[in-house]
Amino acid sequence: MALMTSRFSDGLAVGSDLVEAAQNAVGRALSRLSGQADLVCFFICGDDPEDVAKAGQAAMRIAPEAHVIGCSATGVIGDGQGVELTPAVSAWAATLDGARLTTFALETLAAEDRFVVVGLPERGGDDHVAILLADPYSFPTDAFVERSVDVLGDLPLIGGLANGLQGRGSVRLFADGEIYTEGAIGVLISGPIKISTVVSQGCRPIGPSMVVTAAEQNLLLELAGQPALARLEDIVSELDEDDRELVASGLQIGLAMDEYAERHERGDFLIRGVIGIDPEREAVAIGDIVEVGRTVRFQVRDAATADEDLYDLLDAHREELGKVEGALLFSCNGRGSAMFGTADHDPIALRDTLGPIGIAGFFAAGEVGPVAGHNHVHGFTASVLVFSSAAGAH
Repeated sequence: MALMTSRFSDGLAVGSDLVEAAQNAVGRALSRLSGQADLVCFFICGDDPEDVAKAGQAAMRIAPEAHVIGCSATGVIGDGQGVELTPAVSAWAATLDGARLTTFALETLAAEDRFVVVGLPERGGDDHVAILLADPYSFPTDAFVERSVDVLGDLPLIGGLANGLQGRGSVRLFADGEIYTEGAIGVLISGPIKISTVVSQGCRPIGPSMVVTAAEQNLLLELAGQPALARLEDIVSELDEDDRELVASGLQIGLAMDEYAERHERGDFLIRGVIGIDPEREAVAIGDIVEVGRTVRFQVRDAATADEDLYDLLDAHREELGKVEGALLFSCNGRGSAMFGTADHDPIALRDTLGPIGIAGFFAAGEVGPVAGHNHVHGFTASVLVFSSAAGAH
């Protein structure tokens, strides 16, 4: 549990009475704070969307003086553990001395031949980050996040795609007393506060880095002057049996984020999935559009690699930042017990590396976070928002 004197604290309650669970989880988080809560975040896993909505209303009423955001999910994280596919509520509370908070709700409107997102907060010169919680069924999160620089500049976005146990139509979003059944909500954090982000994609490279020499939309036609499929087959043929199994279970590809780096190693790539091959064209299809001249490197992912990646990133982050006081964790619903055999892996990793701090979050249907200064939507990722004690810019 969080320290009694902390400016950041968390709470978790498991039980089919979601209103009671929400009251208990938020109440515990608030009771462990050293001061008055400025921001409260909560996450609800429940069978019935209407019960989830009632629980969200109850959660928002408990902290009327604070800014409050939350969402439904298929699993929640709090009190050092994860709870998947079971009725539960997690909560996180923070005393953010001097920080400014602006909650927002986004919706998509049709305008001629395109969609327009409305509801964005106005930017200020001392903005640090925006937490974004979105309904994946009604909000164009990928397009919005990828183009966020056009309207938000270099503002980091971090968060996740909400969900519900009944899928489409069961998502509920909450912001400052309001309940939303579509769109996206969030909070912009500004002012004298030190915040940073960690995005663990959990992959390791196989084979060499290669320049894309021919491509068409999301089809890689040539890598380093040779047919892309032939290059991939050459790489796989040199792997050991264990890595070949990883390739068969889900091959990834990394897009280099800094084309001018002398070497491209783990952590230097934006990870995307390999979604198929075209034998006739000797092409490889991936989950993104890649331009000719981009450097790419095939990748694999397994529990051991994902574990090592998260611990290494958090260790480096802690050394850079000094004293960490709180964190929000947005972990893919494909991690947890599906990847590690336990729902507790990611929250335990944060406690192991960052200390006994207030940590809460949820298992997301996609995670939002910056890589190399650009915002992206990810899969199988742990995106973490870290709060440190020293004031100043992140």
